[in-house]
Amino acid sequence: MSVLIKGGRIITAADDYVADVYVEDETVSLIGESLETSADKVIDASGKYVLPGLVDPHTHLDMPFGGTVTIDDIESGQTAAAFGGTTTHVDFIIQPPGSSFADAIADWRSKANGKQVIDMGYHIAVTDLHDGGSLEELATLPDEGITSYKLFMAYKGALMVDDETLFRTMETASQTGALVMVHAENGDLIDVLVRQALEAGNTEPLYHALTRPPEAEGEATNRAIQLAHVAGAPLYVVHVTCREAVEPIARAREAGWDVWGETCTQYFFNSLDDIAKPNFEGAKYVYSPPVRDKSNWDVLWNAVRTDALSAISTDHCAFLWDGQKTLGKDDFSKIPNGGPGLENRLHMIHEFGARAGRISLNRMVELLATSPAKLFGLYPKKGTVAVGSDADLVIFDPERKHTITAANQHSKTDYNLYEGTEVTGTPEVVLLRGNVLVEGDELVASPGIGQYVARARFGQELRAKSTVA
Repeated sequence: MSVLIKGGRIITAADDYVADVYVEDETVSLIGESLETSADKVIDASGKYVLPGLVDPHTHLDMPFGGTVTIDDIESGQTAAAFGGTTTHVDFIIQPPGSSFADAIADWRSKANGKQVIDMGYHIAVTDLHDGGSLEELATLPDEGITSYKLFMAYKGALMVDDETLFRTMETASQTGALVMVHAENGDLIDVLVRQALEAGNTEPLYHALTRPPEAEGEATNRAIQLAHVAGAPLYVVHVTCREAVEPIARAREAGWDVWGETCTQYFFNSLDDIAKPNFEGAKYVYSPPVRDKSNWDVLWNAVRTDALSAISTDHCAFLWDGQKTLGKDDFSKIPNGGPGLENRLHMIHEFGARAGRISLNRMVELLATSPAKLFGLYPKKGTVAVGSDADLVIFDPERKHTITAANQHSKTDYNLYEGTEVTGTPEVVLLRGNVLVEGDELVASPGIGQYVARARFGQELRAKSTVA
């Protein structure tokens, strides 16, 4: 199907101009003023922004965790993403203990079959190099388009790896063109503090945050940076929350080291005040790393403005407050860690970032689309509006008001981290490879339209139609 988008204000990471966009065979084929080309569908984008489809590099759909499974499967999670302007995401395959990487990949990919609403890739989370996968097997995964290795420095007794596993994986990444990702918190320290809190009778959600102090994140972040530097591996620190973690990343980047960091939408808006709410409502804000003191909000805005942090993801990991989070009603350590957010990343960052003057519109696009696409082997196929790129496009109405609420969201969870927030600006039409996904309040496309994207190795480009399987 061909599509002609007329008169929109095209905003990329580098440019801002008014033009028409002609889409044919799932890619952008022409950009220019007052195009006279005929098309199967014409969209009037006058007064609207035309943005590249957003890329979320950090999500957890249909993931077992803490004795339950995230409430959003591929279909519901990706539907929420589509309504929020996200057209590509990279989810995590978590290697179960004792499992080979091949078995884990087959299991996780089977969860997506026939359900995909948007395009997606995968990271591999390495948890077991002793009884499960081997470094030799790990080294083959970039050939399958899985070009990033995730390691947890926290969740002792479950997902946490030791420094030997971390370092050996980094060495493998340096040899195979993969990017290393770390959840950076000192798991041993946290384990001690959690046990001490429970022994003292402190069971409320607030203690999830108090037993995971900023110093635990800062120490692990610095340790990962130093180990990656020795190994010669590029490093991406996920969900950075605080000054203690921003500073070592900034120092490494100033020194020219191959280190990048992301933060997540919720860390600009949620704080210790939220997790301290009474009647177990604080459990809605239990995710890791935890919410911080509000003083870190300005730290994070400054970090994304100056490129100390290079991306904003969601870490969407949604559970029901009533029925799943309540597993930890009497013990904060048993509350499933994670929060929703796929649908509202653009809403919140546009309103409180771009409209508030904290970042430019170009920087907004860079943080939400272009930089994640470049870092994770998707660019220029994804993450920009350019001839030859996939026609993943968001027609965004910058003047339309929208109230964020769980009552009208598309995630299956029963709450929203930004409940009642009114924003100005919301997606109006969302296209995936030239196919209309969302139009107004309606999901137009059917599940199954989304595809798996085999990503390029770190630092390499991915071209349209070259590696989709």
